[in-house]
Amino acid sequence: MKTRREILESFVAEDPNDSFSRYAFALELEKESGAQEALAQLKEVISRDPNYVAAYQQLGRLLAQSELIDEAREVYRRGIELASRSGDQRSRNEMQDSLAMLE
Repeated sequence: MKTRREILESFVAEDPNDSFSRYAFALELEKESGAQEALAQLKEVISRDPNYVAAYQQLGRLLAQSELIDEAREVYRRGIELASRSGDQRSRNEMQDSLAMLE
């Protein structure tokens, strides 16, 4: 029986540009092995799909938890701009709150 990580990893291998699978894989990596592997996958999501709002939110959170505050602020700012353009008010508000806590 495959683990959740193995299943998600196979989805990413089958379609490296599937943002949702890579995003879910990143969250699973965070649970299993911590922030470093998850950070790399979230950055890859944004690199491949710069309009994937949820990745900015999670990447900002992980960067802040890793005490990479300046980078977290920048990611939140980009995510807020994107969420505003796409009409995703909930994500925009959540990232604004997270950014305010870092200011």
